[in-house]
Amino acid sequence: AGKATCPAGHTSATWNPVVSEGIPKTVVSFAALDCIPCPFKPQCTTAKKNRRQLSLHPRQMTEALRHTRTRQKTKDWNTDYALRSGIEGTIRQATAVTDTRRARYRGLAKTHLEHIYSAVALNLIRLNAWWNDRPLDRTRTS
Repeated sequence: AGKATCPAGHTSATWNPVVSEGIPKTVVSFAALDCIPCPFKPQCTTAKKNRRQLSLHPRQMTEALRHTRTRQKTKDWNTDYALRSGIEGTIRQATAVTDTRRARYRGLAKTHLEHIYSAVALNLIRLNAWWNDRPLDRTRTS
């Protein structure tokens, strides 16, 4: 219906279609006279002085995000993601140790040789960690 409602019950003042970083969005603004003196402002926005604005993605993108977030709560998705996170950790180790994202040499033969040396180096690092009962990398703490 082209209206948004804030926690205080005020409706939006404007809806403006914009293109931000190549993505079409709709910017919803509320009236300054409603937002600035409102006691519910800390629940709405982190802006210190200005009114609240929302950036809404197109409906198809919002529905796709909602569908994906629902799928992420299933056991099948968590099982698949556990495999993926292990693979991503291996790729991160390879790029951090050997800098394989960029070839140092020109030509297919030299680049292939560089990849072989990188693979041997990673295998030696992993064998050393295995033999000495050391983790490959520091564990993540939050």
